[in-house]
Amino acid sequence: METYAQILIYASPVFFILVMGEKLYGKFVKGDDFKSMDMISSLSSGFTNTLKDVLGIGVSLLTYVWLVEKVALIHIPFTWVNVVIAFIALDFAGYWGHRLNHQINFFWNQHLIHHSSEEFNLACALRQSVSDLIKFFTIFLLPAALLGVDPKIIAVVAPIQLFAQFWYHTVYIGKMGWLEKIIVTPSHHRVHHAINPEYIDKNHGQIFIIWDKLFGTFQEELDDVPAVYGITRPVRTWNPIKINYQHLWLLIKDAWRTKNWMDKLRVFYMPTGWRPADVEAKYPVYKIEDPYHFEKYYPNLSTGMQTWSWIQFFSTFGFLMLFFNAVPDLSITELFMYGFFLFFSVYSYTELMDKNPKAFWQELLKNGFGLFLFIQNGQAWYSLENAGMALNLIFPVYFIAATLVTGYFVFREIRIAGVVRTKI
Repeated sequence: METYAQILIYASPVFFILVMGEKLYGKFVKGDDFKSMDMISSLSSGFTNTLKDVLGIGVSLLTYVWLVEKVALIHIPFTWVNVVIAFIALDFAGYWGHRLNHQINFFWNQHLIHHSSEEFNLACALRQSVSDLIKFFTIFLLPAALLGVDPKIIAVVAPIQLFAQFWYHTVYIGKMGWLEKIIVTPSHHRVHHAINPEYIDKNHGQIFIIWDKLFGTFQEELDDVPAVYGITRPVRTWNPIKINYQHLWLLIKDAWRTKNWMDKLRVFYMPTGWRPADVEAKYPVYKIEDPYHFEKYYPNLSTGMQTWSWIQFFSTFGFLMLFFNAVPDLSITELFMYGFFLFFSVYSYTELMDKNPKAFWQELLKNGFGLFLFIQNGQAWYSLENAGMALNLIFPVYFIAATLVTGYFVFREIRIAGVVRTKI
């Protein structure tokens, strides 16, 4: 936990700089729109995912350590061969886990967040799940376990393999010649994120595209079929926490509402998108039928609200960096209280981005909890106990100001605008 938090102190700003660099390149060189709310939503999803990982929320039904102990046929010495085997084994496991996430209703819930953006850019690479609380796919590491690959090697290679999937989430790199035959490229991954009938549920590889070619899930990007991004049941929200559980909530409601007792169970393991016939008829859910003609989600926010959303985003980013720095010195209770505050922060400001009138009360509760943490910690913020009263006063001032500013936007721009529309 502590090591991972220290890595994120350096990695998180690097990811942000790369994301922002791509956005600025797109705007000023390519003339593309700067869709800032989508970017904030994606980066905020990255906040929640890293928080979940640092807090260690989640369990694995089958651990790799147990597999090695029980099934290893040989034990390969700690060499570069060991690392290569681990990398390939992780990618093989990643392919099958990724493919099952796309093919089974229940598993789709933990992956939907990654595809929820209707844009394709480096920021959407950071849309990662907080709903994958139970790890199912360790079994796909069986080949590495049989060869006795040291669990420590897997622990080192896993984050490298994950970070190596960041770069190909972009529209600004074309096809890459002979590399297209070996590794996953931006062209391959554009296909994967597309909802065009020709592309959907293709190219599940994470580093090597070879798995898709071996197992029949490969599709080349076609010059005459421009990729359209998103999911066929659009999420219609910027709130990453809501997105993480939307599909699961639909499955639970469908299981409750259907009259067929078998359907109450199989709704969870049927192919992604399947719903009981009686429920689908009575409770239809909007689905994009024509990927070339649908309205993307983008509520009209004033310049002031957009600016305030960025301020809230950067404030939360600052709190997150302080959290990573404080991890070694916090008790389990303090870790989870601080973590809850950060989750609550993301939930609150993304609800304002969705123009939810309840955003004020959510912000009020979040800032009230922040003040409670500040007072409980001796009128200082975590890891800043020795920074002096003048610096620490920034925190209560922020909590009060954030409540007032959010209240202004809710009551002046959301509620009044809603009243005006109703009268018209």
